[in-house]
Amino acid sequence: MKRLALPLIAAALLAAGCATTTSPPGGASASASSARVDQDALWLDRLSWGASSSSLAELRRMGRKTWLDTQLNGRAPLPTELQAQIAALSISQRDLPSLVYEMEAQRKSADASKDDAAKAAAQQAYQQTLNRLSREAASRALLLAAYSPNQMREQLTWFWFNHFNVHQYKHNLRAMVGDYEQGLREHALGRFRDLLGYTAHHPAMLRYLDNEQNAAGRINENYARELLELHTLGVDAGYTQRDVQELARVLTGLGVNLSGTEPKLKPAQQAQYQRRGLMEFNPARHDFGDKQLLGMEVKGRGLAELDQVLDTLARHPATARFVSRKLAQAFVADMPPPALVERMAQRWQQSDGRISEVMRALIQSPEFEASLSRKFKDPAHYVVSAVRLAYDTKQVLNTGPMIGWLYRLGQAPYNRQTPDGYALDESAWAGPGQLNTRFEIARAIGSGSAGLFRVEGEKTDRPAFPQLANPLYYEGIAPRLASATRQTLDQASSPQEWATFLLASPEFMHR
Repeated sequence: MKRLALPLIAAALLAAGCATTTSPPGGASASASSARVDQDALWLDRLSWGASSSSLAELRRMGRKTWLDTQLNGRAPLPTELQAQIAALSISQRDLPSLVYEMEAQRKSADASKDDAAKAAAQQAYQQTLNRLSREAASRALLLAAYSPNQMREQLTWFWFNHFNVHQYKHNLRAMVGDYEQGLREHALGRFRDLLGYTAHHPAMLRYLDNEQNAAGRINENYARELLELHTLGVDAGYTQRDVQELARVLTGLGVNLSGTEPKLKPAQQAQYQRRGLMEFNPARHDFGDKQLLGMEVKGRGLAELDQVLDTLARHPATARFVSRKLAQAFVADMPPPALVERMAQRWQQSDGRISEVMRALIQSPEFEASLSRKFKDPAHYVVSAVRLAYDTKQVLNTGPMIGWLYRLGQAPYNRQTPDGYALDESAWAGPGQLNTRFEIARAIGSGSAGLFRVEGEKTDRPAFPQLANPLYYEGIAPRLASATRQTLDQASSPQEWATFLLASPEFMHR
């Protein structure tokens, strides 16, 4: 790498942390056709996991309206190679209950060992299996983000996991995160009420926020509090501590059964008992008294109480505004325009919380169009967009480097310990250390040494980035490159070095 070019691009990276790319720089040699392609590329940068030559060609062929309709439907079949790679994962071949029952048996066997050395080895094997399962889930998510034709669904799957966050290292959640995320994917564009109900009954959420410990006479408020504050109404919605306590009472008895056997119940309680997979509602642990919550009466009648409350929360105007604002923050601006949020909330109420319609209102707004190229990429968007651009039609075989980069950048999959999820604003991700690491990642990808295609017996990747010679994409991005970036690209002595500089440029830091 040229000694002159390295400090130039490093300085540009630091500038990207404190300045936002706005309009194409003056003097850029772009025809009217190029300018139109540039807007399409910017559209893809925001609505997909990153523009590429093939995705831009598809958008131009379909037109924005048809492309958007297809994306908001989100049911396009996966490419054969991608489907085969995902199907080979063990989490794709086992249902969650049988997988967790097997893991529990392994854990108990390890704990019961009398020999200290054998016990330590068995416990290590158990932890390694949990690590493999969560790593498989992360690999599936990254492959789908990079290569699924359903890009809006994948973007929203990431958003919803962050919104309904769980942490993989609590208890045995590493065995559950893949199943939890897959359900979020299936509900990502549907009604918010269905999505909310899915999370409220999933064992990953119930374990993470301790609701399996929530029982009549031994109330645990953790899940109730986050359900109101982070998942639905928002902290400023005017609910009270009494509402949290009453919701916790509603949630009593809802927990997780890891044994596969039913508890012994009195005959009068048996009819109320429910088990769906690992989720269990145990009426012997439920508070059947009447509750007063958010100004309404909730009659004590078991698990049906939760349905009543979730119906109310999902349709509450405060939920519509709070979640719409978070969507706008993720897809428009760190400080989204209040008028846009209000229009999205109105569409929410009109469509009974149908997420695809709320997103349509966002995407068709003038505020969305005006925001293109101004949203700073968080680590996940940076890593996946770099891979999509670099390896447009060449499918990654080894996602290990991508997972490692996300750990280095502080946004590893399923690894946010607190329930608020990873930050969505630029200030969290634009520090000098973050940008220096991004330059190192750009250099690894650009040089072809990242190991994304490494298989047994191979020491290096094949040369990277033949697609970047495609004029279709370069026409799309060139009009918005600043003169300093163009000068740095002109200094590149090889296609690999040119690709490194492009992926490390201030413009590529934005979407």
